[in-house]
Amino acid sequence: MYYVETRDIVKQYTGHLALDKVSIQVPEAKIYGLLGPNGAGKTTLIRILNQITNSDSGQVLINGNPLREKDIYNIGYLPEERGLYKKMKVAEQALYLARLKGLSKQDAQKRLKYWFDKFNIRDWADKKLEELSKGMQQKVQFIITILHEPKLLILDEPFSGFDPVNTQMIKEEILNLKDKGATVLFSTHNMASVEEICDEIGLINKSRLILQGKVQDIKLSHRSGIYLVRLRLPEDLELAKSRLEKSPFFKIESSVPDNYYWHLELSIQAGFNDNNTIFKELLENYDIVSFEEKIPTMHEIFIKSVQS
Repeated sequence: MYYVETRDIVKQYTGHLALDKVSIQVPEAKIYGLLGPNGAGKTTLIRILNQITNSDSGQVLINGNPLREKDIYNIGYLPEERGLYKKMKVAEQALYLARLKGLSKQDAQKRLKYWFDKFNIRDWADKKLEELSKGMQQKVQFIITILHEPKLLILDEPFSGFDPVNTQMIKEEILNLKDKGATVLFSTHNMASVEEICDEIGLINKSRLILQGKVQDIKLSHRSGIYLVRLRLPEDLELAKSRLEKSPFFKIESSVPDNYYWHLELSIQAGFNDNNTIFKELLENYDIVSFEEKIPTMHEIFIKSVQS
């Protein structure tokens, strides 16, 4: 079931078409990566989902129903440009914003204590936000985003400003929230994070959705038929290379020998796609150390998709 769905969303600004019939489907209790280069339209779509702005046409569905004003209470939004009050005390504004999301004072205080202890910022609760480091401020903003236990989390570059340790901690919390039933819309330019935590992605380029689906399915659909092969270095490398170049199965894309091994990238010739046959051909003539298909990374797919 889709928890968030947009149907043919169009948004036009003066002289600029920000979104051109964009339709995304975000499954319930999954992490959906909203990807795209700068200026593609991601932020506009996020603002429409948060009811900060309206679309010119199209429809947004939340849990199968048209988006309503009260849905904002079930959304937690972490913007890329953080927006907390620098002069307010940390606990004071966290409590204030939690109350705006519908929590009682008692529930908000109880949850704040839990998260402040978990994120090791309890000693900073009575400090003004401007007295905290950037990383600590990011922790506060993340806590405020999730404090009311929203069913939909919209996270725009959530790891910005964090060191590797805190980045890993936030990733684990996002995965924990998904396991508890939250649906996560995750926007980032970090493709390594996409591969690590996203179940599905949607890629927007030049105001249009150009790619959508499960991460693993998308990676497999972009296979190029190239295999990474490591062979025991043959005694006569030139003869072995000449024999391989004459094979009807392969084309050598790269060839790098070292003291012990021969590292190859082999592309499969047209008409041959049986891995067992290809492996057997190599095994009969060479001492195979490793043999695996080269699956493109999301970074490679991103670059190829937006440049094509």
